[in-house]
Amino acid sequence: MILLTNIFLLIMLISNIMMFLSIVLSKKSFSDREKCSPFECGFDPKSSARMPFSLHFFLITVIFLIFDVEIALIFPIIPLFKLVNFFFWTKISTFFILILLIGLYHEWNQNMLNWTN
Repeated sequence: MILLTNIFLLIMLISNIMMFLSIVLSKKSFSDREKCSPFECGFDPKSSARMPFSLHFFLITVIFLIFDVEIALIFPIIPLFKLVNFFFWTKISTFFILILLIGLYHEWNQNMLNWTN
């Protein structure tokens, strides 16, 4: 037990020394503050926060999330193939893919998939 405590203390000591040396030896300047500022979607972090947001970028992001979740929902259907009969599995899979195709058709009609303005 004492050996384990000594090893733990040694690890804590080494990690604290390394963090202290990193803080002391690192070169800091005023321009490094920009590196620490949040950066999202190509906006300049030093400009106004009330800039208009591209709705097209938002819609593409939503489409990506929908199809990303779709993959997560398709994976459990694959093992289901061995547990239920073939026609029930086919109905579930066809219904699921039909819903996705209807959503894709709607997005296509709304010109969400076009990158031109």
